[in-house]
Amino acid sequence: MQSTFKPETENQVIDALSMAISEGCPLEICGGETKRAIGRPLQSQTTLNLTNLSGILLYEPEELILTARAGTRLSDIEAAVSEKNQELAFEPADFGPLLGQARGKSTLGGTLAANVSGPRRIRAGAARDHFLGVKAISGRAEFFKSGGRVVKNVTGYDLCKGLAGSWGTLAVMTEITIKVLPAAEQVVTLLVVGLTADQAVISMSAAMNSSCEVSAAAYVPAALCDRSSVKEVSASNASKTLLRLEGIGPSVDYRAERLSELMAPFGATMRVDGDGAKKIWQEIRDVTYFADDLTTAIWRLSVPPSNGAQIASAIADKISGTEAFFDWAGGLLWLSVPEGGDASAQTIRGFLDPNSGHATLIRASASIRAAVDVFDPLEPGLMALSKRLKENFDPTGVLNSGRMYSNL
Repeated sequence: MQSTFKPETENQVIDALSMAISEGCPLEICGGETKRAIGRPLQSQTTLNLTNLSGILLYEPEELILTARAGTRLSDIEAAVSEKNQELAFEPADFGPLLGQARGKSTLGGTLAANVSGPRRIRAGAARDHFLGVKAISGRAEFFKSGGRVVKNVTGYDLCKGLAGSWGTLAVMTEITIKVLPAAEQVVTLLVVGLTADQAVISMSAAMNSSCEVSAAAYVPAALCDRSSVKEVSASNASKTLLRLEGIGPSVDYRAERLSELMAPFGATMRVDGDGAKKIWQEIRDVTYFADDLTTAIWRLSVPPSNGAQIASAIADKISGTEAFFDWAGGLLWLSVPEGGDASAQTIRGFLDPNSGHATLIRASASIRAAVDVFDPLEPGLMALSKRLKENFDPTGVLNSGRMYSNL
């Protein structure tokens, strides 16, 4: 029978880990559970749920920093910073609906543990780049802290960077300090209508290399545009290449004019302002185009932007029923494929250069996630390093062991 422990203090987390170590009982570490279905399925009978370890502890808008407990919902943090016209610049996604969960349950700890970053990643950096400090409990049931409330270079290990993207396999984060930034006064999205995927990649490259300071670039084929709730995207039964501009009003207006002129050789453009311009990127960020049909497998591919269209086309030729859209100017591919015996893992990874691309299985049945590599296989040197890290932080394997790789 599955049991759940919800600590409310750091000492209770230490007690739970001490008990798990003494009894040889592995724990599943989670928060809002919106990303629980990502990774290999765990065999643990005990869940350590951090949602009661919540609350904003410090917010200094003038210093652009915020400290909160790990179980604090992102929606609460975003509401607090929005009141001061600030935002989380790494634009974290809410994968709840994509994975069959409710929207708005994502927590700060889970977001940093997964290093979830949205469309602004190409301009503002990843979640880990906004991760300033942490308090955590290792798999030895030992408390430690790293970083602080300022951004500066230090000697030694940057444990914040190490914990970001570790999926709870190294430590239980209890308190997190992040950087926040001023929100844009105005947001405008330009749509270039009717491009092929190859044309879209060329146009997005031109936009990103211009002086227009584009903060996000994506491509949605015609077949997926119908699923958008934004009328400008769903209209005209044609593909849309999406380019976002942000900043103060006069600057955005000027850059929008220049960008429209730059895009003119590629096709007609359409300008979207206000809530529609923001909603477009929420749909891209949260992969809502693939959220309605939960029967398909979802892959997230990071590739060189110039190769994005070619790779997506090659995979679609091999796997019938594949659907795809691009983010990060073609560098991030989201694929929906019919769920077969191995979720087409070998075929998809076969098109990637191991030195410049990787694929993560975001959604699939538990049986498939147990049978294939959810995260990209590591070359022997990196696997050896990962094992040493795991052994040092969690020698008895009580923290999400096996979630990323079967032998970690």
